[in-house]
Amino acid sequence: MKDRNPFKFSTRVIGYPLLFVLLIWTVFWVEIRFGLDFNYLGIRPREIVGLRGVLLSPFIHADIKHLFNNSIPLLILSLALFYFYRELSWKILIYGILLTGILTWLIGRPANHIGASGLIYLLASFLFFKGIFSKFYRLMALSFIVVFSYGGMMWFVMPVDPSISWEGHLSGFVVGLVFSFIYKKEIVEPPKYEWEQPDYSEENDLFMQHFDADGNFVERKEEPEYQEPEYHYIFKKSEEE
Repeated sequence: MKDRNPFKFSTRVIGYPLLFVLLIWTVFWVEIRFGLDFNYLGIRPREIVGLRGVLLSPFIHADIKHLFNNSIPLLILSLALFYFYRELSWKILIYGILLTGILTWLIGRPANHIGASGLIYLLASFLFFKGIFSKFYRLMALSFIVVFSYGGMMWFVMPVDPSISWEGHLSGFVVGLVFSFIYKKEIVEPPKYEWEQPDYSEENDLFMQHFDADGNFVERKEEPEYQEPEYHYIFKKSEEE
């Protein structure tokens, strides 16, 4: 029988998000430990050398507050991505980082844009809109959890604070929305019960046999108990004797 639960927990659901968060903390520790500053490796809009930040910027943070504020939502949202959309998870992460970074490079102000916040906005946007499009109650519930938990982030897709890369936030939000349309048809199939199967037959359903054609409950006749057949052995004398 096909598993009715399309969502399965595995070690990668928590392992990959933890590994990613651990990696960005390790990068920050290296900066502190050896007195380095990786900010220059961020996205520098419309400069060829600034394209390296498309891949590197999500791992670079300005200070411990910046890193801490990004770590928790990144962990939670990536956990949700790997659990509810395990088949799409790597596509969303890899293509999302690339497209979010490139869009930031195109529209950003002349500065070093760093941090994983663009990826966070990508995940929040994708999880919200994909759940709404799915029309599957669990994924729609996830959408409402995302909007209730992180709906306040919407303020920061606008230039409300000059020290924040709102261009990166906006880029992540737009890319997440686009991905929810692109992968609109790749939605997990809701579980089907026995009566929803194409080969279902009411006549063979033990429960439905308790009701007549008008829907009235009727006492079902008990099946006769199985009785072992009686065997009779006949011995015939051989003609050669």
